[in-house]
Amino acid sequence: MGNRNKLAAGRLAVLAFVGSTVSFAQGQQVGLDGSHVRELEPLAIHPRTSLTIVDQIRHNHFLKKPLDDSASSEIFDKYVSTLDPGHAYLLQSDLDALNKYRYQLDDALKHADLKPAFAIYNTFHDRLLRRLNALVARLEEGVEKFNFDADETLQIDREGAPWSENETANDALWDRRLKASILSMRLSDRDLGDIQDVLLKRYRNRLKQAQQTRSEDAFQLYINAFASTYDPHTQYLSPRSSENFNMTMSLSLQGIGAVLRTEDDYTSVVRLVTAGPADKAGELRPADRIVSVGQGERGKLIDVVGWRLDDVVELIRGPKGTIVRLGLVDNSGDEESSRVIRIKRDTVKLEDQAAKKRVFTLESELGDVRIGVLEIPTFYVDFNAVRRGDKDFKSTTRDVNKLIEELKVEGVDGLVVDLRSNGGGSLQEAQSLTGLFIRTGPTVQVRKARRPNARVYRDEDGRTAWDGPLAVLVNRLSASASEIFAGAIQDYQRGLVIGTQTFGKGTVQTLVPLNRGQLKITEAKFYRVSGDSTQHQGIVPDITYPDVFGIDNIGESTLEDALTWDTIKPTSYRQTNGVEPYLDRLRMNHERRVAQDPDFAYLRSLSDWRRQKRAETHISLNQATRVNEKEADDVWRLDLENALLIAKGEDPVTNLKELETRRSQREAEKISGSDEDPDPLIIETGNILMDYINLSGSNRHTAQASN
Repeated sequence: MGNRNKLAAGRLAVLAFVGSTVSFAQGQQVGLDGSHVRELEPLAIHPRTSLTIVDQIRHNHFLKKPLDDSASSEIFDKYVSTLDPGHAYLLQSDLDALNKYRYQLDDALKHADLKPAFAIYNTFHDRLLRRLNALVARLEEGVEKFNFDADETLQIDREGAPWSENETANDALWDRRLKASILSMRLSDRDLGDIQDVLLKRYRNRLKQAQQTRSEDAFQLYINAFASTYDPHTQYLSPRSSENFNMTMSLSLQGIGAVLRTEDDYTSVVRLVTAGPADKAGELRPADRIVSVGQGERGKLIDVVGWRLDDVVELIRGPKGTIVRLGLVDNSGDEESSRVIRIKRDTVKLEDQAAKKRVFTLESELGDVRIGVLEIPTFYVDFNAVRRGDKDFKSTTRDVNKLIEELKVEGVDGLVVDLRSNGGGSLQEAQSLTGLFIRTGPTVQVRKARRPNARVYRDEDGRTAWDGPLAVLVNRLSASASEIFAGAIQDYQRGLVIGTQTFGKGTVQTLVPLNRGQLKITEAKFYRVSGDSTQHQGIVPDITYPDVFGIDNIGESTLEDALTWDTIKPTSYRQTNGVEPYLDRLRMNHERRVAQDPDFAYLRSLSDWRRQKRAETHISLNQATRVNEKEADDVWRLDLENALLIAKGEDPVTNLKELETRRSQREAEKISGSDEDPDPLIIETGNILMDYINLSGSNRHTAQASN
C-alpha cells in the first residue's frame, strides 16, 4: 500500500500521554472454520450520528464538495481501500458484486441508510475470517516445506495492484506473503520452530481479534472513509476514541511519546511527541514499524504484528520510570532488518518542552563570531497558569524573550532559531514569537470555509527583542505553527531559512461534540503574509540540507486527499533590508564548505541510500539472493560509518554490532551528563550565519531591543 493511502487509511494513537483513536471490539460468535458469521448491523444510534456527521462536514468543512454520484464512487473506493489496503483478502468477484453500491452511498449518507456500508463490511469480514483460518491451518502443518530456491518476488507496495481473480490466486499471494515473513526471520537467525510459533501466535491472535469485531468498528471505518475524502485530518472519534483523545490532551497517561497508526497488519510510527521519552532517546523514527514489545530490561518480546492498535498501546503504556523495549523494522516490514530499542516511560512535562539556549563560537578571518541558539521544541502556553491569573506564566514567546536578553548580555553576534521536529502548537504563540523579530506588521492570515476574506493576525507593539542577524533551522517534521513563523521570517526577508522542506500542514481543525463521540473537522487554512498557503508545499528553505526523513515518505504531500496548495491576496507588509542580495554567495560558500565535510557526506550518502530503498517495489523470496543483498547492505553501511569515524579521528569498527555498542555507550555518557557532540547541522547553520554577518557588514554585539 502506498504512502498516500497508508496515512488516510491508518488509525491513530498517541502514546505520550497515550491515547488511541480507534474503537474497541466486542465479542462475536463464529465457527472454528470461519463460517456462519453473525453479520454486523448498525446500532440504533448510528443513523442519527451519521446524519449529524454528514451535515457538519458538508456545511462546515473548508472544502466545498458536492455529495453526488462522483463523491459516492470516491467514498466506495476509499472504504474498500481502508478495509483491505493491501488487496489481500477480497477477490475480484467480491468487488464485482459490491460494485452495485458504488453510486448509492451518497443517497445512503443523506438518508442515514447504513445498510450498504454494513453489507460491504460483512463481505470483507467474511473473507478476512476465512483467510485467517486458512493461514492458521497452513502454519499448523509446519513451515519446513516452504521452498526458498525459486526465483520469486513479492510486491511490497500493493496500492493499485489487481485483486486476486479467484481463491487459487489468493492462496498463491498468501503463500508468498508467508514465505516473505519466514525468510526474513530465517535471515535473522531464528530457527524454524520459533518461526512457526511466532507466526501461529500472530495469526491466531489476528483471528481472535477479527472474531471480536463489533458494529462500532464497522461504523467508524465507514464514516471515516467518507470524512477522509474531504481531507485526511477530518475524523470521527467514537466514544472510546474520544475518551482516549481527551486523555491525550490532558497529558494524563505515561508512555513513550509517539503518535502511532495501524498500517496493514503493522503498528507504525507517524511522529514523535517533542521532548517526549522517544524523542529524547533518539532511536525511534517516523515510519518505523513496531513488531514486538517487551517489558523491562529482560522481559520477553511479544510479537504484536496483526494486533489491534489499542492492544499495542496497552502494552507500551505503563508506569512512569519503567522500561519498555520495542522490536522495530523499517517501513518495508522486512523483519530481516529488525532492531530492538529501549525507552524509559515518562510524561511530557511543560518544562521539557520549554525553549532553551546555548552559545558556541566560530572562527573566521575577521575574528571570532559568537552564535546563540534558541531550541524551541513546540509552541506552548501554560493555559492553567493564565486562567489562575499568574502574571509570570510560561509561554514560548515570554520564555524566548527572556533568553534573548540573556544571549545579548553574553554578546552573541547572530541568532539561530532551531525549529527542527517542532510539530506546532499555539497559533497565537507563533504569531507573537514572530513579533519579537519584526517591528510591526501582519504575521499570518487565516481563512475559514465560505469566508471571502482572511483574518489577518498582526504584531502592533512596535518593538523587537532581536534585530540582529537571524537564521531559522527547519526539517521535514517542522509543521503548522513552525511553518507560520518560518514563513513570516522568510517573507519579511528578516532572516535566513535553512534546512529541508517542511511538513506542509497548513490547515486548522476544530472539535465538534456529538451525541456519541466527537468530530474533528478541518475548518480553515493558514496563509503567509505573501498570500501563499503553507499547506502541502510547506516552507522551502533558502539554503537546503540533505533530506534524511524522505520528503516522498513523510509530510502532508504524502497524504491522500490532502488539501491543495493555493494562494490568496497578499496582505500589506514591509520587508526589511533583506537577505536576498546575499543568497547566491551564501549558497556557494555553503556548497564549497560541505563538499569536504564528513558529516554532510555521511548525510548525503544515507539520504540517497534510503531513497533507493524506498523506491524498491518488490522483495526477493530467494534465500541466496536475500543473503547476498543483506551482506552487500552491511558492507556498504560499515564502510559509510567507518568513513565518518576515521574522518573524525576515531578508530573504525569491525562490524555493525560493535558500532551499536559504541553508540549505546555514548548515549549512556550523554545521560550521565558528559558533553554532547556538536550537532553538525547547527554548526553549519552557524557558519552560514557567520558568512552573512561578514558579507552584510552587520555590527557585532550591538543587537538591541528596539523601542
